[in-house]
Amino acid sequence: MGNVKSRPHLVIIGWFVWAFICLIIMASGVAWLAGWIRVNVSLPLRYACGLLQIILGVLAAYYGALKFFWYVVKWLSRGKTKNGNSTGRGPKIVVIGGGTGLGTILRGLKEVSSNITAIVTVADDGGSSGRLRREFGILPPGDIRNCLVAMADLEPLMEKLMQYRFDGDSVFASHNFGNLFLTALINVTGDFEKAIKESSKVLAVRGRVLPATLEHVTLNAEFADGTVIRGESAIPLAGRPITRVFLEPKNIKPVAESIIAIKEADVILLGPGSLYTSVIPNLLVADIADAIRSSNAAKVYVCNAMTQPGETEGYSASQHIQAIINHAGTGLIDYAVVNTGDIPARILGRYAEEGSQPVEADLERIKALGINPIAMDIIKKTSVIRHDALKLAELILELARRRKIENVFGKGIMGQLYRLFKGF
Repeated sequence: MGNVKSRPHLVIIGWFVWAFICLIIMASGVAWLAGWIRVNVSLPLRYACGLLQIILGVLAAYYGALKFFWYVVKWLSRGKTKNGNSTGRGPKIVVIGGGTGLGTILRGLKEVSSNITAIVTVADDGGSSGRLRREFGILPPGDIRNCLVAMADLEPLMEKLMQYRFDGDSVFASHNFGNLFLTALINVTGDFEKAIKESSKVLAVRGRVLPATLEHVTLNAEFADGTVIRGESAIPLAGRPITRVFLEPKNIKPVAESIIAIKEADVILLGPGSLYTSVIPNLLVADIADAIRSSNAAKVYVCNAMTQPGETEGYSASQHIQAIINHAGTGLIDYAVVNTGDIPARILGRYAEEGSQPVEADLERIKALGINPIAMDIIKKTSVIRHDALKLAELILELARRRKIENVFGKGIMGQLYRLFKGF
């Protein structure tokens, strides 16, 4: 069917012509079997010719349908705005979270789409971000900086510079250069959101990075014994089971662009990242959870491969999901990506010393929550346990294509066709 990306009508015409030819071939085969074609040949030869033509017609029709189906899938997966103008290649993906886990998967996603929006928590009050937050009265820049660097097209030296952390006893000790860069840009532009947009231009970022809110918030946690601790950095240090987390003040307003991005998304990703201090805080911002719930996107939770000391000790995959439901309600997750790959003992031993263990993949309990588990070997087996960004990106691309098809044609017949054609 050729390379006709800019002329889809030619594909449709070509498919109808192909289908007509296939029908003629099959009809000719039926005519041979029925004896309507008057040729002086033996009966076995006539039957053989008829069956052969019918088989060729069916195979040709199947091949044409397969090519046409995947052309439609790819065409529907192209990035479009409401007015039909291209926004770049790939599906529209919204990633919600914070911390190193978010940056890891963004590096893979930018290889399959430039239509990425990262919505990042701004509750951090520890380390370099916390110091800058207190000294300059700005929102914490650390998680924003991580996402900008992950989504940028940077030379290796520039990336090292943006992630460089000062040491020693100077006033810059423990500060990250990228955090200082953003702080300076905030003071120059006079606006946190504008500073992010300008830094995105400087760093050639593929997509957008948005704070979950532009308001100053404090993340609090209530524990099983009834005590409450204020401050994101203090929560994991308590070492007690968390009952719930909540923001102060209440009714925090979201960034308007984040709600629009969620409504227009093809795929919405939650995680990976710290459950109570990176993922859930974004869902506590007013209207974000409701926007996800009402979206037609494929909603995916990427579960951590390891439990986190001070937050999710002893948690299974379903307990991670249940915590999200307890805080933000149902309807936020369609699929849960859970690691089922083996982790080398040498790595597990080091994590065990820190009080961390593999998250149990309790797939049946996930199904009982009304969520489709996707069990796969999704981690890179290096010195640290991280999700395989490229493998995850390919999975997200497939889910985006499938959801596009379902949104256009419905989940019934087209869902069955997708499963049929996926293996070819």
